Amino acid sequence: MKQSTSSRPLVGVALVVCSCLSLPFGAAVAAQLFPVLGPWGVTSLRVAIAALLLVVIVRPRPIRWTKAQWLAAVLFGLSLAAMNGFFYAAIERIPLGPAVAIEFLGPLVLAAVLTRRLVDAAWVGVALLGMVLLGVDGLIGAEPLDPLGIVFILIAAGFWAMYIRMSARVGAIIPGSSGLAVGLVVAAVLLIPVGVPAAITVAGDMQLLLLAAVTAVLSSVIPYSFELAALRRLPQRVFGVLLSLEPAFATLAGWVILGQSATPLRVLAIALVVAASVGTTLAVRRQRRRDDAAAVRDSAGDRAGDRAGDRAGTGPDSGPDDDEPGPFTAPIPLPD
Repeated sequence: MKQSTSSRPLVGVALVVCSCLSLPFGAAVAAQLFPVLGPWGVTSLRVAIAALLLVVIVRPRPIRWTKAQWLAAVLFGLSLAAMNGFFYAAIERIPLGPAVAIEFLGPLVLAAVLTRRLVDAAWVGVALLGMVLLGVDGLIGAEPLDPLGIVFILIAAGFWAMYIRMSARVGAIIPGSSGLAVGLVVAAVLLIPVGVPAAITVAGDMQLLLLAAVTAVLSSVIPYSFELAALRRLPQRVFGVLLSLEPAFATLAGWVILGQSATPLRVLAIALVVAASVGTTLAVRRQRRRDDAAAVRDSAGDRAGDRAGDRAGTGPDSGPDDDEPGPFTAPIPLPD
């Protein structure tokens, strides 16, 4: 059964929420491997395992891809490798919740740049206030944030914005999940120099290998698959603001798995972030309903105009040039 147009944004929102739940718990599991493998070693193993799983499941056939499809997949893989590597390098030095909050500056700035409506900008502002409070909490709390960790997470934020753009591009020009599978393979290849020592270390330890596999599933396979599907249903600016749920879930994961506490200021910041996410979700739903209603009205008007044109001899079948696409009837270009 074909999915109704009105349900597509809601499905996209659900996919982003599931991704936000999966990622921080995967990161919390990964943090337990840092003392043995280091952040870049964990990144390499996680990406390699995820790539192997998706290649087996998806079975991509990139041999027939165009140059544009290959370029998109390679840039997607580069963003995956750098984003994850620098993120893990950061959470080795600073708590998970503030790290995700600062990293969110990447998609937040992207959402602000892409926004076209005042309500979108307002919710971006609310989310940004939440990010600021999380940053203040990290600075004045019992554990000051490590400066090098902040540098690492800011670099990760830039690559996160690149990931959103390239994920949308891959989803637009490469069918199914083949682009994701090949992108992960590219990322795994780029991380080989740091991945070989880690692979040797875990080869003889099944417990480490199991933790690495859990990290790969929670932090790569589930969230990236869901986000790729969500970007086919939601505008990039909306997707970026919805990701503001991640600091809340990251704080929860840090508390449950790593024993990292949440101060009252951090709770307030999380409330603002969640409010921005809920507000954006409701705005998308209302806008979609208005668009659907307008489409129904336009369709009814077109049918009435066609009937009038037929009676006057000027309807869609009255001339040989009516089938030529004009500037507003040609296919709309896919987003880049």
